[in-house]
Amino acid sequence: MSFEAKRCGVQFSPPSVVLIYEHKETKAVRKRVIPVRNFSKYSDYSTAAERLKNNPRHRDYLEGVSQSQLEKLHIILRDHMQGFSLEHSLASFRLDPDEDLNKLDDEELARKKGQMDEVFEKNRKRKDDPDFVYDLEMDFTKSTQEKCSWDDESDDGF
Repeated sequence: MSFEAKRCGVQFSPPSVVLIYEHKETKAVRKRVIPVRNFSKYSDYSTAAERLKNNPRHRDYLEGVSQSQLEKLHIILRDHMQGFSLEHSLASFRLDPDEDLNKLDDEELARKKGQMDEVFEKNRKRKDDPDFVYDLEMDFTKSTQEKCSWDDESDDGF
C-alpha cells in the first residue's frame, strides 16, 4: 500500500466519497473524489460500501479506511437522499443511554448494537493490559428509591 488515508468525507452533489490521502513515497497530500454510483435512497449501505472498497479502481486508496467508516459515509448519503439533515444523520451515530431500543427497526437496532460492541471492545480490560486487576470488586452507590406499601407487606410472608 503506497497510500495512507488521512481524512474521509462525503459530497452530496454528486454523491461521492471524498478521500484525503498521502502518497507514501512522494509525501504528497492529495484529494480523491470517488463517485458513488447506482446508490439510491433505498439501497443497502453495507453492500454499497463493500462494493466501493473492493472496486479495483479505488481498492489501493481505500485500503486504510475501515468498512464501518465507509458504511457510515453511505448512511449519511442515503439519509441526505431521503431528505434528512446532516445533524439528524450524525445524531443517529451517537449512543443515547435513555433511547428506547425497542422502538427501532431491525437495521437501526443492528447498527446501534454494533456501536455498543465497538465501545465495549474499546473499554475491555484484557489479561495482557498493564492495569488489569483480577477479581476487581467495586461498590456502587445505591440510589434512594421510594418505598411502596406493597414492598413492606410482602416481607411478612417470607
